[in-house]
Amino acid sequence: MKYYLLSVMQPVGDPPAPEALKEIGDNLEAFHRELREAGAWVFAGGLHGPESATVLRPGDGDVLITDGPYAEGKEMLGGICLVKAPDLDAALKWGRKAALATTLPIEVRPFMGDAD
Repeated sequence: MKYYLLSVMQPVGDPPAPEALKEIGDNLEAFHRELREAGAWVFAGGLHGPESATVLRPGDGDVLITDGPYAEGKEMLGGICLVKAPDLDAALKWGRKAALATTLPIEVRPFMGDAD
């Protein structure tokens, strides 16, 4: 069994209308419930916007601390979901369900090593 990270890629800009957000929230609750029932749930959560980030960069024996995102872009990491899956195909099936629930692109990446 491996762990896979499902990264939610959210566009930068205004959020969807409240009624759309409610539907997405309901869909995510159903998706998370399905993950739990399948024994694939590890963790999931949303992130505040990139403007809330603090970046720490090592250099010359010290660390420089700056506000804001590491990089500017059209998309940002909006949230993550960590799942247990036997292989990439199974993780991609969960990723597909996450994409449909969030209406956003989902990046699927395996963690190195096996799950306990």
